[in-house]
Amino acid sequence: MKQHLIITLFLFQFLYGIGQNANTSYNLQECIAIALKNNLDLKLAQLKTKTADVKFKQGKNGLLPTLNGNYNIGKSNGRSIDPFTNSYINEQLTFSNAGLNLDVNVFNGFKVRNEIRQSRFNLQASEMEIEDVKQNLILEVTLLYIQILNTRDLLKLTKATLVSTKSQLKRLESHYKNGIGNPADFTDMKGQYNRDQAGIITAENNLKSSILSLVKVLNLDLDSENEFESILGLIATEKYQFSANEVYSNALENLATFKSKQLRIDAAKTGVKIANSGYSPEVSFFGLLNTNFSNNAQIFTPTGTSIIETGDFISLNNMEYPVLRNEAIYHGTKISYKDQFENNLNSVAGISVRLPLFNGFRTKNNVKIEKLQLEETRVNLKQTKFIFKQSIKEAYNNMASSFELYQILKKQVKAFEESFRINEVRFNSGVSNIVEYITSKNNMDASRLNLNTTKYEYLLRVKILDYYRGI
Repeated sequence: MKQHLIITLFLFQFLYGIGQNANTSYNLQECIAIALKNNLDLKLAQLKTKTADVKFKQGKNGLLPTLNGNYNIGKSNGRSIDPFTNSYINEQLTFSNAGLNLDVNVFNGFKVRNEIRQSRFNLQASEMEIEDVKQNLILEVTLLYIQILNTRDLLKLTKATLVSTKSQLKRLESHYKNGIGNPADFTDMKGQYNRDQAGIITAENNLKSSILSLVKVLNLDLDSENEFESILGLIATEKYQFSANEVYSNALENLATFKSKQLRIDAAKTGVKIANSGYSPEVSFFGLLNTNFSNNAQIFTPTGTSIIETGDFISLNNMEYPVLRNEAIYHGTKISYKDQFENNLNSVAGISVRLPLFNGFRTKNNVKIEKLQLEETRVNLKQTKFIFKQSIKEAYNNMASSFELYQILKKQVKAFEESFRINEVRFNSGVSNIVEYITSKNNMDASRLNLNTTKYEYLLRVKILDYYRGI
């Protein structure tokens, strides 16, 4: 019983999960949140910002002094210099030395300070670039979401068209079988029915393509069964209230892309100052602390004396007598490793000045390169402003024409709907023919589709202009 109960609960949860996944509904805010969480381009931008943050911290650490230590130990065979006695020896020698090296930069033409400023500008620019990616991502998701709503509505309109055609087809099929009326009316309506079916297939494919485009940006596995909630207030009753110039002015103030490019200019300006520091002298304090060890080092303790011949002779009464010398006798004791390291300590302190006299025009060329990079960032900002200004004008013109066209198409739809209503009554009464009916129906259906497309086209342009305004 317990096993059956577990299996039943598992199957219930499994089927419930399938039902939940099949009926998952998303709204625009949820899609934007998913994109901001999963989008790979945004993650790459965030990684670049982390790298810029590390470089900024590294630049600030350039103000700190450098302290390095060294230690080595080894054996030497053959002729060498004893580090303890500084005399030549020809034997195996075990040696070791250690040291500390301290360097404090005092002045280098403000290079370090400017490097810190440049890395700060680059970090701020990277942060603005993250915001730029987010803004672009939000706009892209919004436009793709609206495109899904557009294709979905077009599919609904196409299906509604098929329903009315199917109703007429059944009526004409009954007449055809009973030999009433013109047989061509039935075949023409059948062809119209097939045309409407083809329109549904195209509309369904367009909807699936729209969903796949959104899925790619969200980096999420969705399918055509997912629902997307409608956006309230799709169409404004009045024309967009801001002019193209006002939108452009707001874009310059609010969009992160302009702020990031201005920060890149500031960083490039600082880069020129860093390159110019190569002409300045460098002043630094330094300090050294060293010691060493040798296994030949000994302490000699006197233990007595002995008389030895010197090798010289004196003559006395035609007799040669050797010259003797009283020599002290010593006992050698090895000096320990620890004592040698303590006794052999030596220190050095001083100030170092480096004057750049000639380095193959390296500094001069570095300054030129940095100035060219500065000019490149300025041109890049100028080009971006020009592109945005033209894009805003184009989006504004498209928005205005979409709004005007939408107003006209609303009247057209009403006119064609009334025309179709009249022709449908006349056709059902046998007063008009099939050609007039199909023509009137196609005009009405096409006007409805055009109205729906224009409605979403206007919304797209409004969202683009809002994006340029920083909303």
